[in-house]
Amino acid sequence: MSKLAAVLGIALFVALSSGAGSLLVSTPAAAQSSNIVVEGNRRVDASTIRSYFGTGPLTPAKINEGLAALYATGLFSDVNISQQGGRLVVRVSENEVINRIAFEGNKKIKDEVLAGEIQSKPRGTLSRATVQADTQRILEVYRRSGRNDVRVNPVTIDRGNGRVDLVFEINEGEKVGIKDIKFLGNKAFSEYKLKDVISTTTTNWLSFLKSTDVYDADRINADQELLRRFYLKNGYADFRILSATAELEPDGKAFVVTFTVEEGPQYTFGTVDVVSNIRDVPAANLRNALRMSAGQVYNAELVEKTVENITIEVSKSGYAFAQVRPRGERDFEARKINVVFVVEEGPRVYIERIEIRGNTRTRDWVVRREFDIGEGDAYNRVLVDRAERRLRNLGYFKTVKITNEPGSAPDRIILIVDVEDQPTGEFSVSGGYSTSDGFIGEVSLGEKNFLGRGQYVRVSGSLGEYAQGAEFSFTEPYFLGYRLAAGFDLYWKETNATNYTSYDSNTVGAGIRFGLPITDEITLALRYNLYQRELSLECGDGWGVYFTCPPGFASWAIIEAVAQGPTITSVVGYTLSFNGLDNNLNPTSGLFAELKQDFAGLGGDVNFIRTTGDMRYYYPLMNDWVLMLRGQAGYVSAWGDEDLRIMDNFFMGPNLVRGFAPSGIGPRDVASLQLDSLGGTAYWGVSAEVQFPLAFLPKDVGMKGALFFDAGSLWDYSGPTSFPAVPNVTCPAGSNNATGAVCVADDNGIRSSVGASLIWQSPFGPLRFDYAWVLSQQAYDQDQAFRFSGGTRF
Repeated sequence: MSKLAAVLGIALFVALSSGAGSLLVSTPAAAQSSNIVVEGNRRVDASTIRSYFGTGPLTPAKINEGLAALYATGLFSDVNISQQGGRLVVRVSENEVINRIAFEGNKKIKDEVLAGEIQSKPRGTLSRATVQADTQRILEVYRRSGRNDVRVNPVTIDRGNGRVDLVFEINEGEKVGIKDIKFLGNKAFSEYKLKDVISTTTTNWLSFLKSTDVYDADRINADQELLRRFYLKNGYADFRILSATAELEPDGKAFVVTFTVEEGPQYTFGTVDVVSNIRDVPAANLRNALRMSAGQVYNAELVEKTVENITIEVSKSGYAFAQVRPRGERDFEARKINVVFVVEEGPRVYIERIEIRGNTRTRDWVVRREFDIGEGDAYNRVLVDRAERRLRNLGYFKTVKITNEPGSAPDRIILIVDVEDQPTGEFSVSGGYSTSDGFIGEVSLGEKNFLGRGQYVRVSGSLGEYAQGAEFSFTEPYFLGYRLAAGFDLYWKETNATNYTSYDSNTVGAGIRFGLPITDEITLALRYNLYQRELSLECGDGWGVYFTCPPGFASWAIIEAVAQGPTITSVVGYTLSFNGLDNNLNPTSGLFAELKQDFAGLGGDVNFIRTTGDMRYYYPLMNDWVLMLRGQAGYVSAWGDEDLRIMDNFFMGPNLVRGFAPSGIGPRDVASLQLDSLGGTAYWGVSAEVQFPLAFLPKDVGMKGALFFDAGSLWDYSGPTSFPAVPNVTCPAGSNNATGAVCVADDNGIRSSVGASLIWQSPFGPLRFDYAWVLSQQAYDQDQAFRFSGGTRF
């Protein structure tokens, strides 16, 4: 009998009882809860069903409540109530129980993924409404992967005793990709550039490796926000997206996505100032927090960062409730925006508590430590937004959303942090080839949210034609509760002799490191390493090399280093870096600079001070061309009574000037059979490179070309040239010394080259092909016109 019939039955029961009034309830003939007869139940115990009607006399209200409660359990498809004499008869029809859930016909999406999306579960009751909702959810999952013509048919198979198997029969259909992405109304930036801003891509021959080439309404909405932030960052304060549409082609096989935009003019900052309405906080004390200056291209991100900086500075002065509001005044004729940051007291609202929801794996305190405010502190929206950005940047979560709820008092607020964990493990098998290292393969296993504690762990091993090694790394991003990253590394690496080196090298070591962000762009990293290095030659090890190696086999400087046996190096150092790049992986504008210094001699066998610097500047040219300028330099010297070991020198080649072989630049022993490189103590190098898109290839292929010019030099070998057990020889022309066991050719002349490159950010990893023509070199340098490096990841 249907639910309607059951309700009508109750109404009839009430009608029949109404004539007796209170007499029906109070007389012994009235139905009592102990007189309930249950029929039709197979799995649910009768006493359990009776319990839903309470105890004592059965009033119409109790019967109604019991009926509703039985349906609410989801255990019954039908409940029929009738009165027979002084008894209440409850006849139930139980829902079937799901024995197991299966998926058939699905090839593109695994069973585990689909099972996680549906609400029906094994050993749960079968609900037709839930099954229908599950069907729609499966359809939505497939549509998000680009399969719009998918069909799903739920089928039940009777297994007896009220048990059924629930099977979703799936016809996946064909993938419907995105054929083209168009932009209308764009003038300042090309379609090629804007495609690089958004995450949606077009279908091509690499589509089997990605899922961004299918229509996803949520992704299109996210792309609109990316476009808006990109234009606001580049001065287009009036930018608007008029429409974002996706049209299915007549054959139903592909979408065409069109973004219609209105750019407006580009603005620069006009006057920039701070006004403080807080008596004890003068505006002059806050102007150092400004991130922009007059005449600079308007950048909404700099406005946001300035608001954060001023808010923090005011909070340090004891005004935790202060609010900073930027006010912009457009000068349409001059195309300038005058910005004033107004500081004033805000409403006194405190954070009652912070509730974290949805984190099934990540610990609560990992989320809480990203907040600069805590429970009981003054509520500040700027600092809450900052925490939300930090949580998104961690990479631990699919989604992050922070909302507010009223607290227990008008001046109390509850922060609700909704997150959704995502997989953070990394397993990769990579392989590659380079002209210096030959073929090499690597297997690595990493986890950037180890045990949900936010720690990074990685173990890797490599095996190659000329090199093999292993490494273990551990990083704690919040050491001792401070925003200080700390970690340690264990490593082993062995390299064999190649066409560029005549010796083998074996290094085993360990290190600890600390990283402290000073500002958003400036980072200070401290490190300490202790490692043992041993060199060997194929013709013998130890002091025996003087007798076993044939004359001229290797430079006597290298033989001497081999004869010294294993050396232990204890070195402490730091790196001070500035990162103002717009994109770390594919920069198009901004500056990156770093200064490194290492001090060896805190124990061990080696004493030296090494200083290096590197600076890269990217500047966007027209038509998506990018200019990269680079400068680098370094110097190393021994201190105390120790001599500088040959392996502590700089060895330079294509990493300084392309067109030269590895270790192909700088001081060399011209008397050795292989003209062994000796390394130098000083170097400098400059590069200019123009990168440009390949217009005949789709943007998302990730391939571009480059033209470059390199110049630099490596010089000043300061090691010994004579040894007591080795006779001196007359050095050939071109060496700096006339006689000696080592004949050093050393000159600080400029090496230079020009060339062309093909750069591919492939799904298999970064690949680069360089071909260079040497313009100037020394007679003893070794050149190498072609250089290839790259790898794969799958």
